[in-house]
Amino acid sequence: MTDFNNDITFANYRMDIRYDGQNYYGWQRHKDKPTIQGALEHAVTKCLGLRHNVEGSGRTDRGTHATGQVASIRLPKDINEKEALFKLNSVLEKNIEITSLKKMSDSFHARESAIGKCYIYKIWNHPRLPSEMNGKVWYVPEKLNVKAMDKACSYFTGTKDFASFAKVPNYKRATSVRTVHSLTLTEKDSLLCFSIIADGFLYKMVRNIVRALVKVGEGRSKVDDIPRIIEAKSRKAAPGTAPASGLYLDTVFYDKKSMDDAIKTDQTEAI
Repeated sequence: MTDFNNDITFANYRMDIRYDGQNYYGWQRHKDKPTIQGALEHAVTKCLGLRHNVEGSGRTDRGTHATGQVASIRLPKDINEKEALFKLNSVLEKNIEITSLKKMSDSFHARESAIGKCYIYKIWNHPRLPSEMNGKVWYVPEKLNVKAMDKACSYFTGTKDFASFAKVPNYKRATSVRTVHSLTLTEKDSLLCFSIIADGFLYKMVRNIVRALVKVGEGRSKVDDIPRIIEAKSRKAAPGTAPASGLYLDTVFYDKKSMDDAIKTDQTEAI
């Protein structure tokens, strides 16, 4: 994309964004389908008269959500940030909100500057699903063994080859080795929340891990099956994929202290 006005001096800005993704075909812009990136770029064009890329920290799939997505964009250097934020949100659908807009150094990039991310996966474990939760959780009506799932979480932490939990035909990366700093499970009434913090994620890795854990909770797998699945380094060794509806991009980390603090908080709140 190019600027309408090449005489303007531009600066690098950070957008923090939250969205309900159930009516969108993921993050990445698409010619004929509604996407989060497409909606944001349309808002920038409509409000500011610019056709600039909104570069996210990563892509989220169709039907997944975010409470802490981060994007970078080039905007006029002297723009009034509060006014621009108000204008952009006024034209966005209510299920997308830019929560902050802040000028950054030219070296900042939403994806390349990130050192880690936290994803939350929500499960509603009750015979009845409240209507307001439809499309926002994975609805599992049968009672799950929470203690078994919590015990199985520990097998995923550390630096490991997560090839068994990568989408195939493979999401082509130089390596499928990732470091999971923390994977915790919390329970509040019927809402189960997995929180996973890692230096990076393979395509559908979180949803595949959650499906394996729920299979343990269903009693269809044993806790001790998890290390065997990891060691197999084959997608065929692992169960299927959890639905997109329960997945939330919660936080993108750009400094070690904030990530370490989040890890400590997760471990404190875990079952």
